[in-house]
Amino acid sequence: MDLELKDRVYVVTGASRGLGLAAARELVGGGAKVVLSSRDEQAVTEAAAEFGPDAAAVAADNADPDVAERLIATARARFGRFDGVLISVGGPPPGTGADTTDEQWRAAFESVFLGAVRLARTAAAELSEGGVIGFVLSGSVHEPIPMLTISNGLRPGLAGFAKSLSVELGPRGIRVVGLLPGRIDTDRIRELDALSGDPEAARARTSAAVPLRRYGRPDEFGKAAAFLLSPAASYITGVMLPVDGGSRHGF
Repeated sequence: MDLELKDRVYVVTGASRGLGLAAARELVGGGAKVVLSSRDEQAVTEAAAEFGPDAAAVAADNADPDVAERLIATARARFGRFDGVLISVGGPPPGTGADTTDEQWRAAFESVFLGAVRLARTAAAELSEGGVIGFVLSGSVHEPIPMLTISNGLRPGLAGFAKSLSVELGPRGIRVVGLLPGRIDTDRIRELDALSGDPEAARARTSAAVPLRRYGRPDEFGKAAAFLLSPAASYITGVMLPVDGGSRHGF
């Protein structure tokens, strides 16, 4: 199946590793060009080097108010166009509702929530018909995840914002989509498993609760992201797609 990605240009944040990098890899594999961003300059530069002339690296923090315009300007300057953005940020620190601090909430709100809103708002002003805005969220949009209270608080709000934006931008032919990864085998998930004190047991226990009985691979997430961002998904908007091996209990 041709996703019609050839020569399209996407901005992907949080792209030095994990889900963002997996999505970028599939986009470039389909013929697109990407601007990768991450707070870690060395890591994002190394990630972009994997793709050669089809990628540009920008060291940036989503919480910085100037980042959105800089990323889109880089896309236009380097590749001559801007077709969409995939907004991915690192997960906020784990913790319970009782032990998370005001500062942790503020920092997470600035990067995870407000930074994503700002990127989407700026992209919406720059995109034309056929453009797309994607959000990497979490299964916590529908079901709270133990020990991830901040994520449980912020991700559902972003999903609501994305849905509202899809209605507003639909008449302009701009799509807005979200992906809800479950247990995808990334560094972040391995770090969360390690919090139990026995990561192998945690993985086995969690895998047993997934209908497919395993963690997902990053490339499986990346393929889903590339499809939703591509012109092949031109009549799909306003959806939150679980990529979780069937873990979500609802329809």
